[in-house]
Amino acid sequence: MSSTVVKNAAKGVVPSDGRETWSGKLDFLLSVIGFAVDLANVWRFPYLCYKNGGGAFLVPYCIMLVVGGIPLFYMELALGQFNRKGAITCWGRLVPLFKGIGYAVVLIAFYVDFYYNVIIAWSLRYFFASFATMLPWTSCDNDWNTPLCREFDANISYALEDMTSEINENFGNNTRLLVDLGSDAVAQSTMDNHTSAAHEYFNRAILELHQSEGLHDLGAIKWDIALCLLVVYLVCYFSLWKGISTSGKVVWFTALFPYAVLLILLIRGVTLPGSTEGIRYYLSPNFNVITKAEVWVDAATQVFFSLGPGFGVLLAYASYNKYHNNVYKDALLTSLINSATSFVAGFVIFSVLGYMARASGKSIQDVATEGPGLVFIVYPAAIATMPGSTFWALIFFMMLLTLGLDSSVRFYLETYVNYSFSNILYFLFY
Repeated sequence: MSSTVVKNAAKGVVPSDGRETWSGKLDFLLSVIGFAVDLANVWRFPYLCYKNGGGAFLVPYCIMLVVGGIPLFYMELALGQFNRKGAITCWGRLVPLFKGIGYAVVLIAFYVDFYYNVIIAWSLRYFFASFATMLPWTSCDNDWNTPLCREFDANISYALEDMTSEINENFGNNTRLLVDLGSDAVAQSTMDNHTSAAHEYFNRAILELHQSEGLHDLGAIKWDIALCLLVVYLVCYFSLWKGISTSGKVVWFTALFPYAVLLILLIRGVTLPGSTEGIRYYLSPNFNVITKAEVWVDAATQVFFSLGPGFGVLLAYASYNKYHNNVYKDALLTSLINSATSFVAGFVIFSVLGYMARASGKSIQDVATEGPGLVFIVYPAAIATMPGSTFWALIFFMMLLTLGLDSSVRFYLETYVNYSFSNILYFLFY
């Protein structure tokens, strides 16, 4: 299907305002799915499900999805399609006094895109590093390694949970600034004073946290990461340099490729020894926990952050729809696809965690984690032990790249394309 934007369609399809529209329904649906399905679906939902009662967590999750997530998702799509404008103009039309909400929405998207692109840059750096016969995070014979480093196949018992907990605490619900990583993330495992090669590669080779004493000492620029970050911004720019005309073409790859990789990793994961135990821990229901307020807070946080209402991106994308498009059906479909993706990702993640638990002689509780520690330490360490590890590493980090870029491009659209940054500066200073 062509992604060329239709500007002069049949009468009754494009309003007199001349705003471009999607050439096909799938362009819009894939764009929304690409924005909603992001890194949080892979690194956060599976752990929350395991942490909060396994299969029982689906009860509060589904309730929050139906009561809060889908209505907000639908409302933002409907507002964008009806007004055919971005967040600032849309809020100004609804209630002129609330126009500032539109500016706040754009600024939030702008700030989130800043830190989100850094995580994507890490994924790109790992992707480039995977073009090696021996993956660099498998060995302790590198310049960045310490005497405490132990390779996974050295049969040393170390706790992957301890190695990554400091990093993940600083990320919280994935909305905190990257600089919060700080020096606390350098803390070594207290279990036996050993660290894994994958842990040292992420902390010492990629982030070089050992070179900094804290937030007051940020250190020199990491030029390899800076160049990767530049590449990410260039990809975002060229994905939108002709508006949704270009975006509609790119999304066919960036939105569909992660599903192909998830399927491949799922098949590979369930064939690993110990995968059954990992999946059992993921799904085993404990209905006693659903009486705790924390479980409901986690469910609501995951629903709202994953679906993405409030960032203005859904509103911006729906503004390019045809006026009489059935946006209610679109909201239901994309919301359910997003939730189903999170659920399937849990099988991909916990089948490998079960394998890691058996291989290291530890329990699932010791290896289960969330956040960057999962996708940049634990999962890469597992991949490195598989035959054909280079292939698995390449497709895994390519999946992270496409998941991240899809969301980043949507933030980029809301901030720079749908409403130019110059207008934001005018609002702030004049």
